[in-house]
Amino acid sequence: MKLLLINANTTQAITDRLVAIAQGLAPPGVTVTGATGRFGARYIASRAAAAIAEHATIDAFAEQGGDADAVLIACYGDPALDALREIAAVPVLGLADATAQAACRIARRFGVVSGGAAWKPMLEEFHRYRGYGDRLSGVRSILPTGGDIARDPDSAVASLAQTCRDCVTLDGAEAVVLGGAGLAGLAAKLAPLVPVPVLCSVETGIRAAFDAMGGAPIGVGTVHAPVETIGLSAALAKRLG
Repeated sequence: MKLLLINANTTQAITDRLVAIAQGLAPPGVTVTGATGRFGARYIASRAAAAIAEHATIDAFAEQGGDADAVLIACYGDPALDALREIAAVPVLGLADATAQAACRIARRFGVVSGGAAWKPMLEEFHRYRGYGDRLSGVRSILPTGGDIARDPDSAVASLAQTCRDCVTLDGAEAVVLGGAGLAGLAAKLAPLVPVPVLCSVETGIRAAFDAMGGAPIGVGTVHAPVETIGLSAALAKRLG
């Protein structure tokens, strides 16, 4: 079976890192491939970049998702999650949604810590929209973006640890989600420094995607008449048409 990871950030190094993590967690007989956005921001850190990433995510699926048994949108914030579920015939998961579900299983309220100031309101809106508003204790962000953290992760450990502790002591979180592809691998370093469980959105999302493989598509699909389009890639125009 095959899992497709879609990284709508246009930084290939992040895709390679995510695929390596997934391959290390993969059950026997499962292969992992990665798709990097063809256009858009190097690292999503604004509303405009996130909007472009939705198109890039669907475009990547149209190009490379034909033989996938499951798809993981490997960008925290899950660009185009519902749109991709609308056109995919396999399970589609997103890092943020899958990790929120996992956090709800172990805690009454969970906090989210991410990089980049613009993510705070965006992620608050995301969790309310997906029905986690009463379980979310709050979103806290540190100044470096996820892309900055990915380039020098060790320099962010102290700031991330304090922010995670603030989620607990100030917001009442019983678990903390470390959100963002650029923060992959840091949860293990932070766990000894934080008094509640710290969930890595990348590792949690990957495990959820493996569990979903072979199952029915997630959500209620919608049958559409062919869509006439202009300016899209040939693969995406074919998929929609």
